[in-house]
Amino acid sequence: MNKLIFANLLHRPVRSIISVLAVAIEVVMILSIVAIFMGMLNDQKQRTNGIGADLVVSPSNASFMNGMSGASMSAKLAPFLSTLPHVSVAAPVIQNFAMGSSIEILYGIDYPTFNALKPFTFISGGPFQGPNDVIIDDVWARTGGGHRVGDIVAIQSLHHDFRVCGIVESGRGGRRMIPIETLAALTGSDGKASIIYIKSDNFANEGLIRQEIESTNGLKDYRVQAMDDILSMYTPSRFPGFDLALNVVIAIAVIVGFLVIFQSMYTAVMERTREIGILKSMGASKLTVVGVVLRECAVLALVGVVVGIAATFGVRAILAVRFPGFAFELTGQWLANGTLIAFAGALCGALYPAWMAARKDPIDALAYE
Repeated sequence: MNKLIFANLLHRPVRSIISVLAVAIEVVMILSIVAIFMGMLNDQKQRTNGIGADLVVSPSNASFMNGMSGASMSAKLAPFLSTLPHVSVAAPVIQNFAMGSSIEILYGIDYPTFNALKPFTFISGGPFQGPNDVIIDDVWARTGGGHRVGDIVAIQSLHHDFRVCGIVESGRGGRRMIPIETLAALTGSDGKASIIYIKSDNFANEGLIRQEIESTNGLKDYRVQAMDDILSMYTPSRFPGFDLALNVVIAIAVIVGFLVIFQSMYTAVMERTREIGILKSMGASKLTVVGVVLRECAVLALVGVVVGIAATFGVRAILAVRFPGFAFELTGQWLANGTLIAFAGALCGALYPAWMAARKDPIDALAYE
C-alpha cells in the first residue's frame, strides 16, 4: 500500500510539488511573523534589563513601551532624586522612537549617570567627546558593512550626522546613544526626559525609595516601578493587535494550505476512480480507501513542513547577514505549533476527497472511463 501511495504522488510530480509548496508557505508565514515579533520583544526586554536600574520613574500616563511616550518630564528631577535616601544613581534618559532605514529606539543619555547604573564595556573608543558624538553597540556596528570609531553616521529621523566615538558591548538599552542635551535640542525637548532610571544602594531598600518618592510633594503624579515589574510586561498579550495579527496570518496561511490540498486530493480522487473501484472490488473497506487518501496527504504535509521549516531558517540566515541587529527568534514551541497547524489544515483539506472516494460504488468505478 505504501508503494501505491508514493507511486500516486510521483505520477503527478507538478501537482505534488505545488501541494508541498503550499504547506511550506503556510509554515513560513506562521513561523516568520512569530519569530520577528518575539525576537524584537525579547531583544528589547534583554536590553532594557541590561541598563542596570532597579527602579524606573516615569509620568503617570507613560507607556511601558520604550520610546512611545515622548519626553514630558523635567530632567532636573534626576538630581533631586539622587539626593533621596538609599538612591545611589538617578539617570535621566530620552527615548526617541525613530523610523529610518530601520525601526529603532534612540537613547539620549547623561553619560556620567547612565554609566554609573552599570559601566559600559568599550570594545573600542570611549565616552562622548562632543555634542555630535554617538556611542553604538557591537551589533549595530556590524550593520551596513561595518562601522568603526571615527566614522560619520547619519541618524535619518533626526536629519543629523554623528561621529562614532565608541563601540560598546550590546545590551545597554539603545543600540545608538547620543548626549541627552543633543537629542533634546533636535526633538524640541530641552530640559526634558522620557524616563529616569534609579539605582538603589541595596535591593532591600527599593520599597523605601518608592515610598519616599510617592510621599514627596509634587511627585505624587509620577509612576515608580520596579524594573522586574516592567520586564514582566514584555509579553505578546500586552501589545495591542499582536494576537489579532497573528490569528489573521494563521487563518490566511491555513486557508491557502487547505484549498491547495483540497484541490490536489480532489483531482487525484477523480483521476483514480477506476483504481479505487479495483481496490474496493478486492475487498478494501471504506476505511482503507480513506486511509490511502489521508496518508497521501500526510506525506505531502510532512514534506511541506520540512521544506517550510528549512526555508524559515534560511530566512533567518539571510536577515542575519543583511540586518545583523534584527532579532529573529525561532522557538521549539512555535516550531511544534506551526507543524501541527499545517498538518491540521492539510488533513482537513483531504477529508472531503477521502470521504468521496470511500463512497464510490465499485461497479460504477470499474465502468468509469
